[in-house]
Amino acid sequence: MERNRLSESRLEELKSLSPLEKYRLFREVYPEFLYEGYGLEVSGKALTVTYRFRVPGLAAFAPRWTVPLPEGAALEDGAVKRLVFSLGMVELVSYWKIACPPKVKVLCGKIAPEQADWWKQQYREGLGEFFYRNGIPVTPDFMEIESEGEDFSAPAEGRESLSGCIIPVGGGKDSVVTLTLLSELKGDSFCYVMNSRGATEKSAEIAGYPPEKRLNIRRTLAPEMLELNKLGYLNGHTPFSALVAFSGVLMAELYRKKYVVLSNESSANESTVKGLSVNHQYSKSFQFEADFDRYVKKYIGSRVQYFSLLRPWSEFQIAACFAGLTAFHPYFRSCNAGSKTDSWCGKCAKCLFVALILTPFLPDEAIHAIFGREILEDGALIPILRELAGETEEKPFECVGSREEIGCAMAMGIRAREEKGERLPRLLRYFKESPLYSSAAADDTRFFRYYQTENLLPPQFDALMREETKKLREKYGEGER
Repeated sequence: MERNRLSESRLEELKSLSPLEKYRLFREVYPEFLYEGYGLEVSGKALTVTYRFRVPGLAAFAPRWTVPLPEGAALEDGAVKRLVFSLGMVELVSYWKIACPPKVKVLCGKIAPEQADWWKQQYREGLGEFFYRNGIPVTPDFMEIESEGEDFSAPAEGRESLSGCIIPVGGGKDSVVTLTLLSELKGDSFCYVMNSRGATEKSAEIAGYPPEKRLNIRRTLAPEMLELNKLGYLNGHTPFSALVAFSGVLMAELYRKKYVVLSNESSANESTVKGLSVNHQYSKSFQFEADFDRYVKKYIGSRVQYFSLLRPWSEFQIAACFAGLTAFHPYFRSCNAGSKTDSWCGKCAKCLFVALILTPFLPDEAIHAIFGREILEDGALIPILRELAGETEEKPFECVGSREEIGCAMAMGIRAREEKGERLPRLLRYFKESPLYSSAAADDTRFFRYYQTENLLPPQFDALMREETKKLREKYGEGER
């Protein structure tokens, strides 16, 4: 690590400073962030990309990506080179946020002014939660970008025809639903798995993708970042799905696939904080998807199409579909707290959200079996339930559904249990007594009539999703009561 410009006494002082005070101090002491370059190393059938970032007077960082390569991979192709460079532009934000230098100097690639503006928007929106939770106001001069080196301001020419899909798999219910809906295309498709774990491998296996059809990508963080976090430097949420976007299109270019098919639903568009455009899921939102699509076409020169198959649906519909995919129930995982052990913690907002959204479609014992505990009976989770249902200004800063559909799910779950003469679990009893229950129950199946037309689905995929929407409506009723 470089010699730190802050003295030992100032480093000790960090512990008593607010995030905003640190932000102001760091921007004065560390005025520049350098994207110095990247190195490519091919070993066997794998490519390792090592990025080189530096904050002068603080630290140098060398995060790595390792990706599998097909035979005859065209690493010198213009689109591939632009994607490798651009992936570094996304990766750098994780390191920039440590000290938030006001100037970013890109030394390994020249981009046009309008490209720099595009990146500033992605950093600003993608770090919305980081700024909000640290109490940092976002001003127009929060970051300036200068660039030099190889010209990346014009797109490459298109190449031969593409076919098939790259399907990112995270191990949760959403990507399981996408894999299942696209089962007829798996012969010409690959699963994309980043930092593989049990849930991702099992999901791909059950969906019929053998090991040779899984592209296992390894992303390795620079240890210096973790050391600086311990010292009191700034930390917070970054737009992870933007990494998936650029790396997914990179894999599609390398493997000559036509589509990168995400599993982001329309619920991801909802702001986490009422009245503000602060969205934990910004890089899963349609705004990002559309912006990214335009960028790839204009500045990358790729003919790969990036879209989310589940964009027309809400989390409610995804849960209804997933409830019938019982082979996946023992293995899927979405809990961030338990990600390192590939488990559900059963106590966080993500666990509770998954349990609540499944209440209309699964009995209590099946839900409790998934989490290994009677999660719907845990009164300690009521404060989180209030946030999820919209009784507070903020939703949990997690990838969860909209307030409205969570309310509808609980109302429908209550009705289903009462019609069977079953006792309501504690959390559903709480919601029935809340002021939000009556409006949710007035038309609790209305999300079966839902179809978000603001999407980027190619015609054949749109036709598939409309047919699947019709099947859900027929299975559970038209939603008219």
